[in-house]
Parts: sequence; structure tokens; C-alpha cells
Amino acid sequence: MKSLLSVLFYILIALMPGFAQDIITAPVFFDQVAQNYSSIDDYIADIRLVATNETMEGTLFFKSPNLMRIDFTRPEEQVLVSDGSILQVYVPRYNVTLAQRLDPLGSSSPGGLATPEGLALLRRNYSIAFKTGPDPIALDPPEIANGSSEPVVKLILRWRNTNEGFREIELAIAADQMIRRITGVTLNNKTVELTLNNIRVNQNIPDARFEYDSPSSSNNFNNFLFGTDGR
Repeated sequence: MKSLLSVLFYILIALMPGFAQDIITAPVFFDQVAQNYSSIDDYIADIRLVATNETMEGTLFFKSPNLMRIDFTRPEEQVLVSDGSILQVYVPRYNVTLAQRLDPLGSSSPGGLATPEGLALLRRNYSIAFKTGPDPIALDPPEIANGSSEPVVKLILRWRNTNEGFREIELAIAADQMIRRITGVTLNNKTVELTLNNIRVNQNIPDARFEYDSPSSSNNFNNFLFGTDGR
């Protein structure tokens, strides 16, 4: 009886073209998203970053392979720029410019995750699973006021070692395979949430967008995150 049921099962599968192709694992889905990002020359997005009791908003510019800039509107006039080797942050509130020599932005920065290099780091250093399954769910649960009902697939990534900036990361991925939200949980169990809206791909962003000279009156501090070796 058992062998007969097995044969029947395989016959039914053969009669349902596309069934097997519809079965997708979380790592395979993640790889599809990464492949999509690797095909993008650049993109612009409105962002909202929430950490503890602080909220930041602005416009994110990314250009392959490793150029990134955020012009903040909240806090006003604050700027973050990276050319992949130097990160600069101008903080007008304190009239300071922070500079850090680093490796390409990776899993210690939420903004750096939504790039081909960031996704490659996640693939190596985190285990990947669906949060609820491969079927789309609402970006925000219904109990959140003014939340978004946009359908997304949510992935849960958990670190394989304690050297990563986040112990757990949740990715919310829209139908166009663009990341709409990144939620990270730090070593100290603090939550950082980055939401990307109004994403526009392949906008022919000029390289000059990522050139930045901070105000001459600002105080400069180098290697504020790590040592000069990027650690």
C-alpha cells in the first residue's frame, strides 16, 4: 500500500506542470533578490530610520558598485556619504564631520544591506528562513495605525557568529523584489528599522552626487567607528 501511494504521488506531481517549480526555499528566494539588485545600476528611495526613540528621514542614493549617499530632512541638512572606502557623516547639530575608513558597507549598517555587496555578506554570515512562509503578507500588521497593507514576503536572518552587527534581521521584500523594510536586532536587543518608500531604479545618478565637502567651519573627527584598519 505504501509503495502504491508513493507511485500515485509522483503521478499526480507529473500531471501538475509547474507545481515543483512553485516550491521555493528561503535561500533560493534570497538569491533571486540578490540577483535583482546586482542587475540594478542605481536607485533612489525615500527612507525612514527608527532606532529606540529617534526617527530620521531623508533620501537615499545608491550607485553600483559601492556609492551611497543619504541627504536627511530629519535631522535637517545632515548628510551621510560613502564611496565604499571612506564614510563621512556631517552632523550640523554639533557642527562636526565624522569620517571613517572602512571596508564596503556591510551588515553593521542598515542602509548598506540593500546593496549587492550587503546582500552577499548576509548570504555568507546569516541563516535564512521565511518568517511565515513564501506567500506575501502585509508590510504592517492591521493593528498599526496608518500602516501599509502592501504585500511583501518576509525573511528572517539569524547570525552564524557573534561578529555581526545584528543578531537577527528581518527583510520585507515587495513583488518587484526590492527591499521595502529592514529590521535589525542588535547584540543588546535594540531594534533598528529602515523603511524604503518610492523606490526609483536606474535613474542615471551622476558620480558627482557622491562627492561631498563638509562645511569648512565644522570640526573633523577621523576613524570614529573603528581604528584605521577598519576594525
